[in-house]
Amino acid sequence: MRSPADSLVLAFSWLTVLPVRGPEEVDRDSAGRAIALAPVVGIALGSISAIVLWVSITAGLTPLLGGLLAVAASALLTRGMHLDGLADTADGLGCYGPPERAREVMKSGSAGPFGVASLALVLGIQAASLGQLAQLHMWWAIVCVSVIGRVSVVVACRRGIEAAAPSGFGALVAGTQSIAAVALWTGVATAMSTYIRPDRPWQGALVVILVLAVAVILTRHCVRRFGGLSGDVLGAGIETTTALAAVGLLLGS
Repeated sequence: MRSPADSLVLAFSWLTVLPVRGPEEVDRDSAGRAIALAPVVGIALGSISAIVLWVSITAGLTPLLGGLLAVAASALLTRGMHLDGLADTADGLGCYGPPERAREVMKSGSAGPFGVASLALVLGIQAASLGQLAQLHMWWAIVCVSVIGRVSVVVACRRGIEAAAPSGFGALVAGTQSIAAVALWTGVATAMSTYIRPDRPWQGALVVILVLAVAVILTRHCVRRFGGLSGDVLGAGIETTTALAAVGLLLGS
């Protein structure tokens, strides 16, 4: 059995371009442990986004431009995998036909109109909302939204979820997360979010619960539409959940 450190290295090697090297061979057990640590990766990526935004604002750039730079940095650090997943998932949901046809569209390698529109909308929301969070000096919120996005991955890979294909990333991670892991990370994200706005500690907790509930609904719909879970769906979940969480934390600010 691999150590927690090995699982964390695997999580970073999968989810970022940071110079860490995971094991050559990965089975479902090690994949499941790595996915359970995805929110830790979110802390690192969120911290980098906060630093990029702080430098941008301090240098006199507009909040929107700073937000765009932070989104670009996140895309570079994650190899653009999540963005590719968002575009492919949107195209798959937008096509007609059985699950096999939808998966074929997702594997085509090109972004269709639904994918392009989804990228523009979600990235625009992320850039604008992250920029506004930075303008309000809500640095902890920027870290938290990245964590919430990765908690959605743990939730999506909960027990009972089947993979869309017998091979690939989805086959490694679908159904690997216990209810305890889902509850633990949901609780951690909720606790972290209560410190974002001391005057309204309930808002962060409410945002986490509502956003993760939306993530569950969207994942369930994708699983039905595609015949199971895939890596693309997980990437789409990260991006949409991050955008929704950022907007939710700004309400009333």
